[in-house]
Amino acid sequence: MSQSVRRAARIVDSIAAEPKTVVQLATEFDLHRSTMFRELQSLEEVGYVRRRHDGTYSLGLHLAALAQASLDSIDLREAGTEHARRLQQAVGNTVHIAALMESAIIYAVKIEDAGGTRMYSSVGARVHPNCSGAGKAILAGLDDRQRDAVLQTATWTKYTDSTITTRAELDAALVDVARQGWAADDGEFEDFVNCVAVPIHSSVGVVGALSLTAIRMREDLDQLKTRIPLMQQTAARISRELG
Repeated sequence: MSQSVRRAARIVDSIAAEPKTVVQLATEFDLHRSTMFRELQSLEEVGYVRRRHDGTYSLGLHLAALAQASLDSIDLREAGTEHARRLQQAVGNTVHIAALMESAIIYAVKIEDAGGTRMYSSVGARVHPNCSGAGKAILAGLDDRQRDAVLQTATWTKYTDSTITTRAELDAALVDVARQGWAADDGEFEDFVNCVAVPIHSSVGVVGALSLTAIRMREDLDQLKTRIPLMQQTAARISRELG
């Protein structure tokens, strides 16, 4: 991938997280303002970003349309959405379905707890493979080649005291995940959030994961673990639909 394409992709990722001005983006990417302005103009011309009235840039409508088309093509989204909604109604927690798409793991479904705190995650966003329950539930079912491909983009950033920051530590944790059949995020990305996740399989192997997420003050990890059998039943239903 060329440097310019890689930088454009990183700019889009940055704007996706939060609308930003030319000055903010120039500072973030260590570019002159005029250079960043030209980058944004190019992205705006193809509909990937748009300039808002307050001077910030956000994702463009064409990119949103492409993202929706991509999501609509994911079999797991079609097979799992209604099951995820029923699970959320039964347990009350925020429910995610993450999908393995070649060498990336993305959120394909999110059914949010209407009465709880909003989660950082969003449909279409990448899942942190080393510090999320869904990421680890999927990684544990992959062979070495597939796992290597997914982890090529892992940043190993230490978000909290619990974050796994080395491949050796992650591989050791995945042995336990594979053995027990579920994974957990014990405050590894945000220290006030925890989740549990179970894999979703199809005839070709692991294709995704189903997770429950909660604010630690409302529900701790032990409480979430009591819902794993129900999650596994839901994942099995989704798997049967996938074939």
